[in-house]
Amino acid sequence: MIDENIKYEEFFNKQTSRLKRKNKPMLSTLLTDFYKIGHVAQYPKGTEFVFSNLTARKSRIPELNSTIFFGLQYFLKKYLIEDFNKNFFERPLEEVMSEYKRMCEHTIGGLSDYSHIEELHKLGYLPLQIQALPEGSDVPIGVPMLSIENTDYRFFWLTNFIESLMSAIIWQPITCATLANQYRKLFTKHLDESIGSTEFVPFMGHDFSFRGMGGLESACLSGMGHLTSFCGTDTVPAIMSLEKYYNADITKELVGCSVPATEHSVMSSGTAVEGEFETFKNLITNVYPNGIVSIVSDTFDLWKVLTDFLPRLQENIMSRDGKVVIRPDSGDPVDIICGTHQPHHADFESRSKPEEKGVVELLWDVFGGKIVNGYNVLDNHIGAIYGDSITVERADQISKRLMAKGFAPLIVYGIGSYTYQYNTRDTFGMAVKCTAIISNGNEVDVFKDPITDDGTKKSLKGYFAVEGENGEYQVTDQVSKHEAYTNTKLEPVFLNGKVVKEYSLEQIRSRIRG
Repeated sequence: MIDENIKYEEFFNKQTSRLKRKNKPMLSTLLTDFYKIGHVAQYPKGTEFVFSNLTARKSRIPELNSTIFFGLQYFLKKYLIEDFNKNFFERPLEEVMSEYKRMCEHTIGGLSDYSHIEELHKLGYLPLQIQALPEGSDVPIGVPMLSIENTDYRFFWLTNFIESLMSAIIWQPITCATLANQYRKLFTKHLDESIGSTEFVPFMGHDFSFRGMGGLESACLSGMGHLTSFCGTDTVPAIMSLEKYYNADITKELVGCSVPATEHSVMSSGTAVEGEFETFKNLITNVYPNGIVSIVSDTFDLWKVLTDFLPRLQENIMSRDGKVVIRPDSGDPVDIICGTHQPHHADFESRSKPEEKGVVELLWDVFGGKIVNGYNVLDNHIGAIYGDSITVERADQISKRLMAKGFAPLIVYGIGSYTYQYNTRDTFGMAVKCTAIISNGNEVDVFKDPITDDGTKKSLKGYFAVEGENGEYQVTDQVSKHEAYTNTKLEPVFLNGKVVKEYSLEQIRSRIRG
């Protein structure tokens, strides 16, 4: 009986220990790659300061040679302050050290000395200085967006220790903000060339990416990046993140917006109960008698909706105070919107099949509109959105083909994970690299130049300064540390555990537009 009690007590203690570990938040100093843990002992003896940078080294997108810098403020507030305070500095020292040692000893054989982690905990903040270009800046490939250096010689190892976490968080908002800006520039160009007004551009790109991203934070990061160029979004958490980390306020500014919209479950359920036409009519006349409503229209037969249902509902739609937006959701986006037959825009008579005309022309046939600068503009009671597998290239094709037919390219694009998730850190070669150290009081240039590489991984040498204007920044390396902190466009944004300069969403949007 005694033996059984002892065994039960041992089992109970083990289970309790497991539960305690499971319920503990992840220790901030373990949010890194394993190889970073041992670097504290690997730097040259006498190393006091390590100076590193974040740079987009190479573009894998043809003719795109710069990126939009965005996402640093989120990283600083959420991780270097919120997470480190809660999950490191505010936890008991004994608990922190026990957890850190436990992980190291059972995975990489342990460390000979853990005092650097203990000293950091006792310090109570991250002794780092981060300088950066203003968020929203257009930064040429090869020019650093930020520099980072320790401010206390005891923590030289910390500069690059946070590389894994910084890189994992920041590459995606930079990449997505850059891609969103590509769309914005494209829409602006085509509207300027056709009707001469770009007023609708902020609403032409609508974020549909949430469900296709690699988790909630990924959706927030891509969603915030999208909203640096557009106002349309279905990703609610992105708006909340901008309010929390970028001082946005939905009660005072248009951060992001959407409209009531159906999905296939609604349309197919309605069809099963009351019929498809009746479902359309009910939505337009009863559920949403005014305002904007988006109706997915290809649950069964898109062409029947456009050539049968809408003509029968024409009077109802035209008498509404608002817009009915038709949403195709399958097929080749270019052909669905523009039609499969593409004669000169004056040759309307040669195409009679619905699929030859496409969505926009079929809507014009029913609702008409006005002519601006020689281009047909749909009546403001009706519109179209396409949100399946949209890319910059397809959006460009759609605009050009609509314009060739004599139609203004005024449709909305649902930009989803097909754009924002099909990327990696390597899309723009994003990397954090050390370029200088101070060892025994001396400034030492540090660089890499692999003989087996094509030049992409060749780094800057030593301390550097970024000069020039937005979109035309240039970098000069091998300058003194003094010059790197005084003669540069990089501004202090983080110092010793505090954010010392912030940017609002409106400032970022203005910089991108400007």
